[in-house]
Amino acid sequence: MTKFTNGENSKDHVGDEYFLTSHDKIRFFFEEDAFDPATGALAKPKHHAINKIGHYLHALNPAFRDVTLNPGNGSITRSLGFKDPRVLQSMIICKQPEIGARVPPHQDSTFLYTNPPSAVGFWIALEDATAGNGCLSFAKGSHRRTPLKTRFVRRQDEKGTEFVEVDGAKFPSALEVEEPVDEEEYTLGEVKAGTLVLIHGNLLHKSEKNLSGKSRFIYTFHVIEGLLEYDVKNWLQPPEDGFTRLYQASA
Repeated sequence: MTKFTNGENSKDHVGDEYFLTSHDKIRFFFEEDAFDPATGALAKPKHHAINKIGHYLHALNPAFRDVTLNPGNGSITRSLGFKDPRVLQSMIICKQPEIGARVPPHQDSTFLYTNPPSAVGFWIALEDATAGNGCLSFAKGSHRRTPLKTRFVRRQDEKGTEFVEVDGAKFPSALEVEEPVDEEEYTLGEVKAGTLVLIHGNLLHKSEKNLSGKSRFIYTFHVIEGLLEYDVKNWLQPPEDGFTRLYQASA
């Protein structure tokens, strides 16, 4: 059973074979706190123990394919300047009641690196997201101030994953960059079910642990510019036929 760990409370971010080969499958990852620390046995019912489901929902599940590959999303990516938008991963993230883990500040392009960075997250609330159940918080404008310092890659010895320094571009091309600040201020992003939130790949965002009795489920997929370099170092590698063209369903 694979637990999804974000690297904050564990030495390593999740990176086993089950995780690394999920690029063209729908797989289930457990919440760390769903297990009894003394025995290692599952301490929650399975439907209350899942952290996330991914990473190929947009291709293998008809309902999520329709939500992802549609003319509306095609229009959004065009308006953002994409020439060849590719959907490279999709997930249901389950912020489970009482145990949904805290996610520390991070930038999505750290995990989905193109040179230069181009990732954009489409984040859809399936339930109301509130301060109580662990909604997202955003550091407004941080995408212009915060360069990508590390990226999440496959280890060269093929034994899991690691974070390494970025040796390519650290900001998207044509982005007006601002001076960094000493400390970023985060703003809660409480939203109603059905809300779409677009997340710039360089934007710092986080969420707190869900200590409430209510879940906070969301669906998210990420788009990159297909014309840019996406190398073999990235943890997520394309399926045999490549990452999914968003325009194929919206042209």
